[in-house]
Amino acid sequence: MKRKEVGILGEKMALEFLLEKGYRLRETNFRSREGEIDIVAEQGDYLVFVEVRTRKSLHFGTPEESVTRAKQEKLIELALAYLQTHRDLPPFWRIDVVAVELDRNEKPSRIDLIENAIN
Repeated sequence: MKRKEVGILGEKMALEFLLEKGYRLRETNFRSREGEIDIVAEQGDYLVFVEVRTRKSLHFGTPEESVTRAKQEKLIELALAYLQTHRDLPPFWRIDVVAVELDRNEKPSRIDLIENAIN
């Protein structure tokens, strides 16, 4: 399975996981010139920007460890761009991270949600 396919599979699993937790989907793969947000959803009074990180192996660290400081700054830029270009949004917003680990059969061995992962 190629890297892009792993990412797509992880995003699908993450979305199902979030919907089961009561998140309401607004859109996936929001693109702006700053980059892309994997999932934009709502939970209560929050607009939630979700970064999904998927790994088949932990040789290079856990999925959540791959959200570097540079990536965090990029996610904040993307969130601000979204807020400026959309209307009728919830009053609050945050950035969550969903960490997905796949086993050898490409099934989830772990899916964890880190709420408000980036301050």
